[in-house]
Amino acid sequence: MARPDKAAAVAELTDQFRNSNAAVLTEYRGLTVAQLKTLRRSLGENAQYAVVKNTLTKIAANEAGISTLDDYFSGPTAVAFITGDPVVSAKGLRDFAKDNPNLVIKGGVLDGKALSADEIKKLADLESREVLLSKLAGAFKAKQSQAASVFQALPSKLVRTVDALRAKQDEQGGAE
Repeated sequence: MARPDKAAAVAELTDQFRNSNAAVLTEYRGLTVAQLKTLRRSLGENAQYAVVKNTLTKIAANEAGISTLDDYFSGPTAVAFITGDPVVSAKGLRDFAKDNPNLVIKGGVLDGKALSADEIKKLADLESREVLLSKLAGAFKAKQSQAASVFQALPSKLVRTVDALRAKQDEQGGAE
């Protein structure tokens, strides 16, 4: 029979998996407490980094409907539970791992889809949601400006054509 403290830990981890947009599993062997504190700060406000027990976390992930992470539960494992923009936290993990090679990104899950370590690094290379939305808004504004220019050019072109025809008729009428 499961001990109450372990059952509570599994329930808490299950809730974290269900309430997160993404979860990234890492190996933290060789990192100091101060480095872990720095890592937690670098992940941003919408991420929680927790050192976990493999067996309990594997059970919690399976209870949350995530069975794709089973292969990553070996060695010392910590999980970054991300509730906000996963790009920001992925960048934090990538940048911290560059400076601290002891942090190894094992893999993760994003909206129920399994991600390899390479895919998480690619996610980190994306621009943040706000930047992408700004670029999209700029593109829409540019298209609207182009459309306005086209619509404005049509009447002026028509007026120039009519003036040219009138001038041509005047020339032909004066030549007769």
